[in-house]
Amino acid sequence: MSILPSSTYCSIAQGHEYHGPYHDHEYGFPVESDDLLFERLMLEINQAGLSWLTILTKRVGLRSAYDGFAIERVAEYGDEDRTRLMRDPRIIRNHLKIEAAISNARTLLDIRASHGSFMGWLDQHHRLDIADWTRLFKKTFRYTGGEITASFLMSTGYLPGAHHPTCPVHETIRTLHPKWMQ
Repeated sequence: MSILPSSTYCSIAQGHEYHGPYHDHEYGFPVESDDLLFERLMLEINQAGLSWLTILTKRVGLRSAYDGFAIERVAEYGDEDRTRLMRDPRIIRNHLKIEAAISNARTLLDIRASHGSFMGWLDQHHRLDIADWTRLFKKTFRYTGGEITASFLMSTGYLPGAHHPTCPVHETIRTLHPKWMQ
């Protein structure tokens, strides 16, 4: 019997083929790899207007189509890559989301040049409130708004709320001292 409220992601994810592993091993955990941070940002952008389950089921295809979300590779994409992506049924074939991936990868190269890493840039701003985060993301990245920004920051440990306080994963994450605790 679950001690979690039935309407939380924690309760919905329990035992689910896709939600379960993401919930138990990724969601809300601190992320240090720039490519993984980029992947998480792109997953949130691709989720806009769709269910999270759709994104989780397409994740392997997204990762493959976008060269493992290697920032340097995606930043080099040109017209042939855009055409390839628009034809790839494994991904979300939305022109705006594809353009956001390429543009945001290029932006991340600039962020790396000025801050050493995407994580360094996030760490510099980690004490912002959600309204300031949203303004910063909208100014910096394409196809981001309040929901995408908040979801990305929560999923990577920069904002609290990924797990219900009674969820066992919540305690595991607390031992890792995510940015929202600092």
